[in-house]
Amino acid sequence: MIQRQHSLALGIGFGAAAGAAWGLVFLAPELVREFSPLQLSAARYLAYGLVALALIAPRWRTLAPRLGRPEWWALLRLSLLGNILYYVLLASAVQLGGMAMTSLVIGFLPVAVTLIGSRGQGAVPLRRLALTLALGIAGIFCVAWQSLGMPSDAPVSDRLTGFLCALGALAAWTAYAVGNSRWLVRLDHVSSHDWSLLTGVVTGGLALLLAVPAFLGSSLNDHTDAQWWRFIGVAASMAVVASILGNAFWNRASRLLPLTMIGQMILFETLFALLYGFLWEARWPTALEALAMVLVSASVLAGISAHQPAPEHGN
Repeated sequence: MIQRQHSLALGIGFGAAAGAAWGLVFLAPELVREFSPLQLSAARYLAYGLVALALIAPRWRTLAPRLGRPEWWALLRLSLLGNILYYVLLASAVQLGGMAMTSLVIGFLPVAVTLIGSRGQGAVPLRRLALTLALGIAGIFCVAWQSLGMPSDAPVSDRLTGFLCALGALAAWTAYAVGNSRWLVRLDHVSSHDWSLLTGVVTGGLALLLAVPAFLGSSLNDHTDAQWWRFIGVAASMAVVASILGNAFWNRASRLLPLTMIGQMILFETLFALLYGFLWEARWPTALEALAMVLVSASVLAGISAHQPAPEHGN
């Protein structure tokens, strides 16, 4: 029991660290609004791929023989879903609908992943997750109420398109989270860190293909030198902090926690995204936003409690 509690605590710590790193990706599209989501995604993942390739190169000869066709196909699917497609849609949602709306839609990830994970073998029964799901939904509802009630100068068509992009990002990352967690359980011959770096290498290859349509027809004269340097800095920072460190933290958490509990850890991403948004806008959260953060935190704690082993009663 002590070992399990230690694993849970360690897994929660890694999950929170991943959320802190991933929350930054919601802010990046606001920092470089002069560039399209395709351009930002291509640059971010090209940098991610180069860093991952440099880190994994010394171990490549011993690692490559452990990978077969199923592993490479899995890496391709996961890289496309969890990185390329997810971030193109998320960046589009932020630029069209705003950080608050995007955060609230992505906040449904724990609910989606938990519902899917509850069908897995050895998972906590769904009835024991009722409280954590109810708290999470209530928190997201508060954010939705605040977001949709605020006046906006953006056209309705833009807000609707942004909302649909956010829904697409939600679907893409739900599929990635479930698939990646299940693959990590099977991969006893590849470390979670190496799997994360391999995902980076494959994602870099996909980003190279994405860069052609993203930058085709664009010229250096379209933006100032300062804008280009800020764009490069943001893309490189996301590659290192969000992709390398965030994914490594997440994969460690995925090996230490059950799938249904991994769903609760994604809530940290929503909390940190909201925090970064408040700092960027230089304001305090409203009463509804503060209530939402409390409810989301309570949802995580309820999820942790649901996974605690039942106390043993003596005679």
